[in-house]
Amino acid sequence: MKDCLKDLVEHTFDLGCIDLVKITGTDADTEISALAEDLSVVVQAKFHNPVADFVGTFGMPNLGKLKTLLNLQEYREDAKLSITRRAGGEPDGINFENKVGDFKNNYRFMAEGIVNEKLKTAKFRVPPWHIEFEPTNAAIQRLKWQMSANAEEPNFQAETENGDLKFFFGDHSTHAGNFVFQAGVTGQLKRSWSWPARQFASIMDLTGDKVVRISDDGAAQITVDSGMAVYNYILPAQSK
Repeated sequence: MKDCLKDLVEHTFDLGCIDLVKITGTDADTEISALAEDLSVVVQAKFHNPVADFVGTFGMPNLGKLKTLLNLQEYREDAKLSITRRAGGEPDGINFENKVGDFKNNYRFMAEGIVNEKLKTAKFRVPPWHIEFEPTNAAIQRLKWQMSANAEEPNFQAETENGDLKFFFGDHSTHAGNFVFQAGVTGQLKRSWSWPARQFASIMDLTGDKVVRISDDGAAQITVDSGMAVYNYILPAQSK
C-alpha cells in the first residue's frame, strides 16, 4: 500500500495544483479521479492491479500532509500502515506506526458524499484525437527552455506546420518564441488552441512512459504509465 500511495501522491499532488483525489475501489479495479483547483487539469487514473486496502469510495484530502507522512524518517523502513474503517465498514483513514510502535500518526479520509460533491465536475467526454505521439526527453527540455525565455507567458499555442507540431509563446506585438516540439506528426490541427504551460511541463516531468494526444475540438490528454498505474491528464484549452 505504501508504494501505491507514493505513486499516487507523485502523480497528483506533485503537479502543484491538486490537493484532493477520489478513490473508487472494488475487488476488480482501483480508480483515481482528481481535478485541479484552477480547473486546468482533470485526472482519470487506474492502478494496474486492484489495491485490496482501497475497496470503497472515499477522498484523500490534504495530499501535502500525506506526502509528509510517507517521507518521515520514522516510516521509511518496516513501517506498519493499516486502513481504519467506520462502523459501516467504509474506509476512514490510514494509521501509520513505526517499526517498534513508539511513533504513530493517523491520516483521515474524506467521506464519499463530501468528495462526490467536491469533485462532481471532474468528468470528461473523450473527443476524437487528431494528433498522437510519444514525446522525447529532448523535446521536453526544449519546452523548458522556451518557458524560461518566456516566463511571463502562462500559456502556449499548439499548431501543426508542414507536418510538425510547433509550440508558440507570446505574440509578435511583444516578445515571442516558438519551436518544433514533435517533428513528423500524423494528423493536423486546424485551430490554434492555448494550453497551460506550467501544468503541461509538470506532467511531462512525471515518472513514466508518456503519450500526448491533442484534439482540434479543444482538449489535450497526456497519458503517463508509472508502472503501477496509468494516469490520464486531460487539459481543456485555455483562453489566450
